[in-house]
Amino acid sequence: MSNNILQYKEKRIELYKKLEGERKSKLLVYITGDRNGWGTRIAEDAADYIAEHLDIIGPVNKISLFLYTTGGSTLAGWNIVNLIRQFCKELEIIVPNKARSTGTLMCLGADNIIMTKQATLGPIDPSVNNPLNPEIPNMQNQRYPVSVEAIKGFIELAKHELAIKDDNALASIFGTLAEKVHPLVLGEVYRAIGQIQMLARKLLRHQVTDEVKIQKIISFLCSESGSHDYTINRREAKEELGLNVETPSDELYKLINDIYLSIKEELELQKNFDPNLDTDIKEKKFLIKRALIESIYGKSNVFISEGLFRKTIVPVNIPVAQLPNFNKIPSAEVVQIQKIYEGWLSI
Repeated sequence: MSNNILQYKEKRIELYKKLEGERKSKLLVYITGDRNGWGTRIAEDAADYIAEHLDIIGPVNKISLFLYTTGGSTLAGWNIVNLIRQFCKELEIIVPNKARSTGTLMCLGADNIIMTKQATLGPIDPSVNNPLNPEIPNMQNQRYPVSVEAIKGFIELAKHELAIKDDNALASIFGTLAEKVHPLVLGEVYRAIGQIQMLARKLLRHQVTDEVKIQKIISFLCSESGSHDYTINRREAKEELGLNVETPSDELYKLINDIYLSIKEELELQKNFDPNLDTDIKEKKFLIKRALIESIYGKSNVFISEGLFRKTIVPVNIPVAQLPNFNKIPSAEVVQIQKIYEGWLSI
């Protein structure tokens, strides 16, 4: 395992050095994985590992954060950006492919954003994940994330599209909503709306000073984009939103893309995950790399899941009335996952 990680890093070291020379900065890499069923998110536990790299780098004029993520905890993203800024006078964020949701929020806190031609940002409207969220039918212990914009959209639908003005009718509609979504979750949604706007406003001041522009950016990212899945390409981020976006030269693009492709191969980014085993194999070990924090100066920090895929026979649920039609209880072969270890490794 350790040799495998170091082999990948050793291949990237020269690329890291070239990128630092090109940008006249110190490079820090933070990648969260997006494999189906094994994705990872921006979270507070990353801050300690990032801090270890920063302690070695020390105070410098400029840090380049190489970021790939589909999102995560807004407060974790806020904390990480502010942590990095304590070690540099200037922070730029390099987006090789995607920096969605909380990743976009982090980009707002940079002095400038380097976006490749395939790079995308996205809306920052958060979803509330709470034990009181509505349950997903037929999915044990699984709950729907409650989108802030979905709740706002429901209220706006009643007020504007359906033109309901009567206070009693609106109260009844809200009561129906509260029957489906716990009132404490609705309260958390209201708090999240104010918090994300406050965080975005504070972070944006590093690259935008005009209050009208700041409000325009926040309004679009928090509501006007219409959907959390909306993608914002380089041209829209720069020309329509007014973010401080830099287009890399052909040479810089190749350097960024070479680093990204190496990491993509190691973490198997965007790759579907299929745990099925060959017909004649009953048990197989697995080790999946799911996130990466790295620099030239510190260790490689990799979040992994390690364990066993094991074939097993389980009974198939058949209505009791149909059981007499079978000579024996029907069964099916399935692959079960037994995790032995899950967490960060520092190598």
